[in-house]
Formats: sequence, C-alpha cells, structure tokens
Amino acid sequence: MAVDYTVIVVYLAGMLAMGWWGMRRARSKSEFLVAGRRLGPAMYSGTMAAIVLGGASTIGGVGLGYKYGLSGAWMVFTIGLGLLALSVFFSARIARLKVYTVSEMLDLRYGGRAGVISGVVMWAYTLMLAVTSTIAYATIFDVLFDMNRTVAIILGGSIVVAYSTLGGMWSITLTDMVQFVVKTIGVLLLLLPIAVVKAGGFSEMKAKLPTSYFDPLGIGGETIFTYVLIYTFGMLIGQDIWQRVFTARSDTTAKWGGTVAGTYCLFYALAGAVIGTAAKVLYPDLGSADDAFATIVKDELPVGVRGLVLAAALAAVMSTSSGALIACATVANNDIWSRLRGIVRPSGEQHDEVRGNRLFILIMGVGVIGTAIALNNVVEALTVAYNLLVGGLLVPILGGLLWKRGTVQGALASVIVGGLSVIGLMAAFGILANEPVYYGLLSSLVAYVAVSLATRPTDEAVLAAWRERLAGRTPELAPEPVPAHQ
Repeated sequence: MAVDYTVIVVYLAGMLAMGWWGMRRARSKSEFLVAGRRLGPAMYSGTMAAIVLGGASTIGGVGLGYKYGLSGAWMVFTIGLGLLALSVFFSARIARLKVYTVSEMLDLRYGGRAGVISGVVMWAYTLMLAVTSTIAYATIFDVLFDMNRTVAIILGGSIVVAYSTLGGMWSITLTDMVQFVVKTIGVLLLLLPIAVVKAGGFSEMKAKLPTSYFDPLGIGGETIFTYVLIYTFGMLIGQDIWQRVFTARSDTTAKWGGTVAGTYCLFYALAGAVIGTAAKVLYPDLGSADDAFATIVKDELPVGVRGLVLAAALAAVMSTSSGALIACATVANNDIWSRLRGIVRPSGEQHDEVRGNRLFILIMGVGVIGTAIALNNVVEALTVAYNLLVGGLLVPILGGLLWKRGTVQGALASVIVGGLSVIGLMAAFGILANEPVYYGLLSSLVAYVAVSLATRPTDEAVLAAWRERLAGRTPELAPEPVPAHQ
C-alpha cells in the first residue's frame, strides 16, 4: 500500500499548494467569490462537472448500480439532465445578471425584501450539502488507512477548509480542474474497464444476474420521477451551481460549457451503474450497497492504480464539498449577516471584503466539520437539503424568470409555505418519503400564484431594470479597490 499512500499524500499536498497559489489571485470580492467572472470554456466545463459529481454521484452511484443494475444510473443521470436544462435555457441569462447569490437575483426581480428569508433556506441547503460531502471522507479514509471516523472527517474537512479559505473560488477552481482530470482517469478510464473485465465481461454479467439488472426502468417509475423533482430541478436553482455559472466569462461560455459538463455527467452516470453491476457479480453478498465502490477498488485494482482511483473518489468528494462550502459562506455573509446588520457602505469606501468572506468560509467550515461528526446518515441529510431547496425556492426562482405577474409577496409566501410544508411533511411521513417534496412543491406553487394574483403587480420600474440586467445592458460595476496591505 506504500505506493497508494504516496499517490494520495501527493494529491492532498497538491490541493493545499493550489490553495496557496489561488490566494495570490483572490484580491477582490469578485476574484474571491466568482473567480473574477473570467473562466473560459475548458476550465468552466471541467469545474462545473467536478462540483455536480460528488461523493453521492461516485460512491452512491456505484452503490445504486450494485443494488439495481443499470437503472441505478438514474440518480446521476437526472443531475446531468438538470445541468443540461440549466445551461441551455437559463445559464446565459443568469450569467448576465452579474450578481453573487440567488437571493440577490430574487431582490432584483421582485424589488427587494425577499433576500433574508430565501437566504436562510439556501443557507440550510448548502450547509447540509457540505456536511454530506464531508461525511463521505470517513468511508474513503477508512479504506485507505483504517482511520477512525471522526479523525477522517477532521482530516478531509480541514484540507478543504484550508484551500477554500486561502484562495476562495480561484483555489476551488484550480483544485476542481485537477479533480476533474483525476476523476476522469480514475473512474472512467481505469475502474470502469477493469471492473467489467474482472466480472467476466457483459455476457458473464448478464448470465449471473437477474434480467431486472439490465432493465433501464428497473429502479421504478416513482423513484425516477422523484429523482427528477429533487435533482433535475435542484440543479436549476442551487447556489453552489449558480455560483459556478457566475464564474463564466461570457453567457456563451456558460451555455456551451455547461452543456459539455451536463453531457459528461450522463456518461459518468452510466459508468457508475456498470461498475456497481460488475461489483454485484464479484461480491454478491455485501452488507451495504455503498460498500461496493470501496470493496472493488481495494480488492481488484493493482497497486498504484488503486491509489489513483481512491484519489478520484477523494476528488469527487472534495469538489462538491468545497463548492458547497463557499456557497454556504457566501449566502451566510452576503444574504443573511450583512442584511440583518443593515450594512450599507458609502460609495467609494474601501473595505476588505475578501477578508470578511474568508472569515465566513473558515467559520462555516468549522461548523460543517462539527455537524458531519455529529450526523451519521448521509442519505437523510442530503434528502433534507434537496427537499428544502426544491420545496422552498424552485417556484419563486423559476417564477421570477418565467412569469412577469409574480410579486414579492407571492415569492415570500411561496418560500415560507413551501419550506414549512416540506418540514412538516418530513416529520409526518419520514425524511426519505416522497410526499414532502411532492406536496411541498405543490403548496409552494399554489401560494405563489394565489398571493401574486391577489397583490399589486411588481412596479414597472423594477421590471424594466430587471429586463436590462437580463439583457446584459447594465454597465459593468467599477473594479473593486485592492486593499493596501495586499
């Protein structure tokens, strides 16, 4: 295992080094939070694919393949579909808004007053997303070093917090690009073909497994529909995803770069399901389907290759974790803390916003690590996150983009009714039940339409300013001053 350990240690050291290098580039709020809005197509595609394909997509995707066969690809497949829909239909307009958070978009569209409440819901989502990614370190480090769960979470989480705090989005972008390459080589080019060969090829897999393992709809229509509601729609509105859209240097880059990343996700989904199906042939009696990835890597891959594939799993977890962490800190600082304090700075006042955002990443990172240590169930935490996101924010966000008659009162009612409905229904039916997201989303829609129609239409001046921003005709803001000490 010495060679495998060396590969992992070099990889982790490289992540920290890139965090240090990114710190030298993050000299303004724009550089720190959205990489200066200047990523080109290649960098944008790679980093977007990296953030959406995390530990749940890699370890969880293989586990679903182990349990259901090829239809286990549907979870990650719906993530890819959501990214494609976002890129083709919405990303260009989102990129032209030149904002930092989803709540800022809501304030622009509805004329203010929606920010804090929507920010709290988005903060809860990004926090739980970061927590679920951080918990996944325990599985990987247990395979590598037989490490205690708490120590594994602290080690993995601390590395992500360190490079994210140092360089913000620039560090995360650089590390994500490396993680995308490592993930592609480790999972698609190495683990996939080796797993299929070790299982005897597709003919042997078909001979040894039930026919349901090769049924594209074997996982069940209701499950697929739920995945679409949670993950496809979740991709359209998540702060972690939007913050990557904001990094594109043009609306064309956001549209076509995201389309490439979404297509990549579809291939990744199928690869994970095939690997899990092969693992079922090799290890038919595993105690947990989520052990399939670690088991096949540990037992079937040669020295060195095993280290690279485990680095790929770490890459998947770290990319999602870091993206969710900076999103969580951005929302906490810009949408909640600053608004609650009523901070309005005089025009031209110099203020080190990088330091403030860096401090919030550090605080949120410590909170994420502590929460991850306290929680055990990754699936439940992830379900809570996406239920809150979709049930509380999908309707007012898409309504704002697609329906002129929507009002700020309708948006607030939608967020409150949808969020509370989801929480109540999860308490009544269970966290993993389908009813919370179904009925929560429906109640959010009814509240949005009813209250919007019952209240005065949004002021025409607000809508005119909104249309100017959507069209990209709003003048660029002046560059932010660089603090003297930097």
